Amino acid sequence: MLGRRDRMPRPSPPLPPHGRGMRIGLLGGSFDPAHAAHRMISLAALRRLGLDSVWWLVTPGNPLKNTKGLAPAAARAAKARQVAAHPRIRVTTAEEGFGTRYTRQTLALLQRRCPGVRFVWLMGSDNLPGFHRWKRWSDIFGLMPVAVFDRPGSTLKTATSRAALRFASARKPETAGRALPQAAPPAWAFFHGPRSTMSSTRIRADLAARH
Repeated sequence: MLGRRDRMPRPSPPLPPHGRGMRIGLLGGSFDPAHAAHRMISLAALRRLGLDSVWWLVTPGNPLKNTKGLAPAAARAAKARQVAAHPRIRVTTAEEGFGTRYTRQTLALLQRRCPGVRFVWLMGSDNLPGFHRWKRWSDIFGLMPVAVFDRPGSTLKTATSRAALRFASARKPETAGRALPQAAPPAWAFFHGPRSTMSSTRIRADLAARH
């Protein structure tokens, strides 16, 4: 048996294509399952932020949610690729390979692995009201710019969220979206546009009702 000092280091998982100077959006989640709203946010980010690509980071499990019955990351990623169906939306299970537990850890590691890449954290506005519950959530704003996309039922809650109030002075105008990836953090913007009522929770509930 290997001792603590003799254990082999965890191999670094492969990442989607990237290079210095590229502008890449990161959309994290369980993707249980992936759906049209994930794709809608990603396409909006590609267009409005002038991104080269969007990576869907399929997490092994959300620390704030019950992961009982959660399908393996590889299975969720395979379904996500079918939903994404776009050459500039890349799906990766690298977080599982990293062995990181919290988003802040994953993002910091990606920045070390990908020097010179301009990352932007992407999220739906329905996540912002509870964002302060994430582990060291304010550090995420300090790591990279954040782009928040409108979701049904959360528009007004977003404005009064703890995160929005904490970083009110760092908010950029929606019209300056293409400059956001180059902005020094903390910097964030809220984007209005077409919205989908689809959600992973709703899909799972519908499936459960049918069965």
